[in-house]
Amino acid sequence: MSSQTPDDPGPVSPGSTNAGPTPGNARTNSKVVVASFDSYPAAERAVDYLSDQKFPVERVSIVGRDLKTVEQVTGRMTTLRATLNGAASGALAGLLIGWLFTVFNWTDPVVARGWLILDGLWFGLVVGAMFGLIAHLLTRGLRDFSSVGGLQADHYDLLVDEEVAGEAERLLARLPAGSDIDAPRFARGTRPEPGRRVGSA
Repeated sequence: MSSQTPDDPGPVSPGSTNAGPTPGNARTNSKVVVASFDSYPAAERAVDYLSDQKFPVERVSIVGRDLKTVEQVTGRMTTLRATLNGAASGALAGLLIGWLFTVFNWTDPVVARGWLILDGLWFGLVVGAMFGLIAHLLTRGLRDFSSVGGLQADHYDLLVDEEVAGEAERLLARLPAGSDIDAPRFARGTRPEPGRRVGSA
């Protein structure tokens, strides 16, 4: 008859695991919201201020909330404008190619450097204008405007590791009056409150 002590787990059956904690299972630090800003530059300047105060900024994150796509219309896109835009792009590309051929002597016999660059310029201009015109005509008038798209957040939260959140809040509360850093703003019910825990593992 075998005996077991209270601390003896006994024999381990095949297929069972009884492994203890491993370094890979260590708990990660949770982060809390210490401030919220209406623009990214304001949040960026706040982190820069923390850095100037010798705060460990490697423990800070800037998180954009309520992301949305924004497409800013820059103007009408007419046939003439599409052609000119294509010509400008083509001329720039042709100029660069002609310059490369001149610098590395990729032509044999060597053409006069000035003429080679000019040839690349006018050839790129003509080809670019044709492509710009054709591309615009293929839209069949369904997109007669130009625009620039991007992502925009409603506000930006400053997240800090929980262990140093209090220090970050104290430093941000001491922002000098009249500085170019916007004061953090909070709206109850619509934005996270300072010190709220937002993640743990």
